Amino acid sequence: MLQNALPVGDRIDAVITWVDGADPAHRAKRHRHMLAAPANENGTNPHRWACSDELGFCLRSIANHAPWIGRVWIVTDAQTPRPQSIPPALADRITIIDHRVLFAGHEAALPTFNSMAIESLIWRIPGLAERFVYFNDDVFLTAPIRPGDVFAGMKPVLRGKWVDRSALAADAAARHDPARLNELAQSNAAAMLGFAPARQFAGAHVVHPMRRSVLAALFDDHHAAFIANIGHRFRDTGQFLPQTLHNHACIRAGDCVLRDAADHLHLRSGAIAELPLADVRRYLRRALQPEVKFLCVNDLPQVEAAIPQARAWIEQAIQAA
Repeated sequence: MLQNALPVGDRIDAVITWVDGADPAHRAKRHRHMLAAPANENGTNPHRWACSDELGFCLRSIANHAPWIGRVWIVTDAQTPRPQSIPPALADRITIIDHRVLFAGHEAALPTFNSMAIESLIWRIPGLAERFVYFNDDVFLTAPIRPGDVFAGMKPVLRGKWVDRSALAADAAARHDPARLNELAQSNAAAMLGFAPARQFAGAHVVHPMRRSVLAALFDDHHAAFIANIGHRFRDTGQFLPQTLHNHACIRAGDCVLRDAADHLHLRSGAIAELPLADVRRYLRRALQPEVKFLCVNDLPQVEAAIPQARAWIEQAIQAA
């Protein structure tokens, strides 16, 4: 039985955030607000809004490797995505959700160009299942996955590792370094729940299994922090990462499964410029190995410009066996 036919409490949904930064209306709106508010390079780098049909890869990978996913919710800003070659069986389960729906009652925070602000409110999607898997649109499934790969019953399966961020916490200059924004946002989230810098869980760059009720409770318990988080139109070093907050809440409650399996790859921003291309090619081709189930490719246009075969390799990886 397809999960879409299951009651909302039983199924597992997918949520994907997406934007086409090349859209003239979105670009003009973004530039207008950049001039009005101070922002750092991490928060305003154009690659954050670049669109190279990553969404199409993401959706086709779900159709091919996780057909049991229930509904697919695509969160957008007054845009309608037109991804290529989506199987009809999946297309019928896709719903577009505008930012205005998530931010109802908090319209002063709109427009937003900040993924962490949007992620703070994805739990407000009307009709969203209690269990859902959150995707950035540059995350793809590269091998068949089962519900048990992301949830053990009701418990999210969290991929990552324990890290010591004591040095970061002790370095006053680093606390405002945009280059360390993601690490800071994770540390800020963990600290909100009492996790000391010496032992915090760093989530991997893969899909994020999440519980809607956990996020809703966190919003109630840390209301002022959430309101501050959604108030940043662009990414800021003082923010917290909602996925990390969710994960640490589940860890604190003993209501998750931690996994350090090497079943995921992350081709990070800057890899093309910093690493030998031969190494990047070898790394990317590992996505074709059956033990690798998840692939995140930041800056796909930059990767494709340097490695023309990259798109074909990704397409091969997301195809059903």
